[in-house]
Amino acid sequence: MNMTRRQIFALSAGAATYGLFAFAPSRAFASVEATEEALAAFTGGTEPQTGTITLTAPEIAENGNTVPISVSVESPMTEESYVESVTILAEGNPNPEVATFHFTPMSGSATATTRIRLAQTQNVIAVAKMSDGSVYSDRKEVKVTIGGCGG
Repeated sequence: MNMTRRQIFALSAGAATYGLFAFAPSRAFASVEATEEALAAFTGGTEPQTGTITLTAPEIAENGNTVPISVSVESPMTEESYVESVTILAEGNPNPEVATFHFTPMSGSATATTRIRLAQTQNVIAVAKMSDGSVYSDRKEVKVTIGGCGG
């Protein structure tokens, strides 16, 4: 089959364009169900209560690449009563599990500060697991004006 240069170029361009779209990464975001599954895995199925944990996050994040987040949990931090761990979940990120902090009575206090990346406006959830098996949560909606994950 004899092809002209124009036909070869057209086929090459079409194949290159197809290749760009065939291998372009998708921008999948976690579903609320995926966040609930991660929450259930962390809590062992225990329903979180409100109170005891405080999540501090900005109402509006100018840049989703670096959003400051702080958590603190009221606890005596003694051998009898302490915070075992705190996890941070973000409903709209590709992986809802953002960070987990572990504590012992020797920690003195159960506080943590970090910066996280948020892909879009979404709920950020902090969940504390206590040594007695109780679980507490707090949530804040953070409005992201510039997406942190390529947006």
